Amino acid sequence: MDEFPLRTMEGLCLGTSLAVSGFFFYVYRKKRKTLDKLKDAPQVALNGKLANLLNVIPCKCMQYVVIEGSVQPVGEPLRSQFQEGSVGVVQKLMLREHKLVWNSLARTWTDSERVLHQRVNAVPFSLVGADQATVRVLCPLEASGLEMEVIHEKFHQAVFGFTDIIGQYLSGEKPKGHLETEEMLKVGATLTGVGELILDTDRVLKLRPPTDGSEYFLSTTDFETLCLEQGGQVEVWRVLASVFALAGAAILIWVGRRYYRSLRLRWDREQQRREFESRGAGETTAGPGATQGSAGVQETPLENACVICLTRARNCVLLDCGHVCCCYSCYQALPQPTCPICRQAIKRVVPLFQA
Repeated sequence: MDEFPLRTMEGLCLGTSLAVSGFFFYVYRKKRKTLDKLKDAPQVALNGKLANLLNVIPCKCMQYVVIEGSVQPVGEPLRSQFQEGSVGVVQKLMLREHKLVWNSLARTWTDSERVLHQRVNAVPFSLVGADQATVRVLCPLEASGLEMEVIHEKFHQAVFGFTDIIGQYLSGEKPKGHLETEEMLKVGATLTGVGELILDTDRVLKLRPPTDGSEYFLSTTDFETLCLEQGGQVEVWRVLASVFALAGAAILIWVGRRYYRSLRLRWDREQQRREFESRGAGETTAGPGATQGSAGVQETPLENACVICLTRARNCVLLDCGHVCCCYSCYQALPQPTCPICRQAIKRVVPLFQA
């Protein structure tokens, strides 16, 4: 720490910013790679010629393609539990609790949400294109970007009495109620799929998650909108990584600036010490009236002795106060750069020339 003055809090902030920046940069690179591969993926038309095209490929597989079609169930579709006549192939039922929680730091009530129950149902379905060509969609729940239509949403208000209100203020939680929602991927909706397209042994086209680890997409938007959404996510992660990296750089600059200032002060003191030594103001220099002791050591008169050590002669002037009260060695040993006489801050020190 003496060589490089990095304090504990600064080290903690620096390590945290660099670690978070590294994590965000990793996510950014991963998202950037996904976006580049998404943009390079070929768009194939879903028609009767697609099966013949895959049949001539040796592995009967296209690793990463974009395909679009309308949703049709293979068997019986799922029916909505709340809206009559709504049918689909993927259904998501969710019950969430909403409440107010007392924040002691902000001294206010804040909203809180918790999922009490969630259930997802799915049935096999296909994408249907021109000429009634179909592609079976496998593992739809593993796909990213599948945003379904909300067909039912109802909020059940919480009801409580006077004793419940007292208990809420004591516990710091106020229940607001429960939100009941149902989302569904409806039959007939247009769906864009990005994944691995294969031709099965029974000549059935299937879209499945890529075996090379690439991201699997199912989206109700078109391909251009999907690319724009992924591009927005890439920019968000890039900005986050840059912000935390700049924070780490700012901490390093701050520590480096303080280290440079300490080095500069050390250099100035060393230069002053050499100047005193070169002018004969070292520790063994005696002032006027010095006498020779019995042991051969020069003794300084008390009126000219350093007020701190009472041994060496006063050989420096403290500025801006102008006091001549100590030797240069004791000045260097001061815990704070203040004058021992008047406690004024010492800005600089000059040698004392005695005639």
